[in-house]
Amino acid sequence: MRPRDLAAYLFLAIAWGLSFLLLLKVVHAFGWVGAVTFRCFIAAAILLLLSRLTRRRLAFPSRLMPLAVVGATTVAGQLIGLSYATPRIGTAMAAIFVASIPLFSMVISRLWGLEAITPTRVMGLALGTIGLVMLVGFPAVPVTADFLLGCAAMLFSTFSAAFGSNYASRFLAGTGPWEVTIGAFFSGGIIALPLLAIVPVPGMPQPIDYLYLVALAAVMSSLTYVLYFGLVANIGATRAISVEFAVTVVAVLVGALVLDEPLSLMQIAGGGVIIIGCALVLGMMPARQRVPAQP
Repeated sequence: MRPRDLAAYLFLAIAWGLSFLLLLKVVHAFGWVGAVTFRCFIAAAILLLLSRLTRRRLAFPSRLMPLAVVGATTVAGQLIGLSYATPRIGTAMAAIFVASIPLFSMVISRLWGLEAITPTRVMGLALGTIGLVMLVGFPAVPVTADFLLGCAAMLFSTFSAAFGSNYASRFLAGTGPWEVTIGAFFSGGIIALPLLAIVPVPGMPQPIDYLYLVALAAVMSSLTYVLYFGLVANIGATRAISVEFAVTVVAVLVGALVLDEPLSLMQIAGGGVIIIGCALVLGMMPARQRVPAQP
């Protein structure tokens, strides 16, 4: 990995890990649908404005359907699930779920014939599944219907993220990260917009809430997704999406240390098992070398 890609990787881990703090405030003020809808439109508008100010030439693909699919999955699907679930299960719990994204990514890649699943990767998938059972089956908060809905929403979110990343890698390989990000956020906002009729903004947000929303859209959406789709193009979807490991660590620490969220030892162990499983799936664990027999 080039130093530039590594710097982008680390920035994504920190920015997305810290984004959970802003996400809770924005969801509280605008509702989980409003948080996604307004975030998408603001993020797309900021990038369009920056492209005009910097005179960047944008070359959108002739077929807009791939952008709409990425917007429906990586943007709308992932953010709707995340925004709905996080207030219900907590940032630490939601962050640990995020660690399952590379598992879904590997399965999708295999089904599309993009990658082969070796015995080591099969073991990783099994460990990831066990980790999810440990994570959901032994929570540090009461298991209520709301909690289970939040868990289901996070699974939807993580699957959407994995699907969209692989789809972008396969069908938008020749499209620049700015074009992919703008198109994905704009289409994601359009997809989420009708849901405001069902889940409207709960009340009149305070001035500080608009600042939180713009910060979430500008720093943790526009900038980060440009960097992310650039990584997908440079190092591949599966390796790029492994940044969610580091995101999980940052967000869990934020939830536990800053927000005082409860976290059981079993959940911590489950998160560790998931990360080990993901490392096996991605080939990040060093293989044991056989020592040749001495004559």
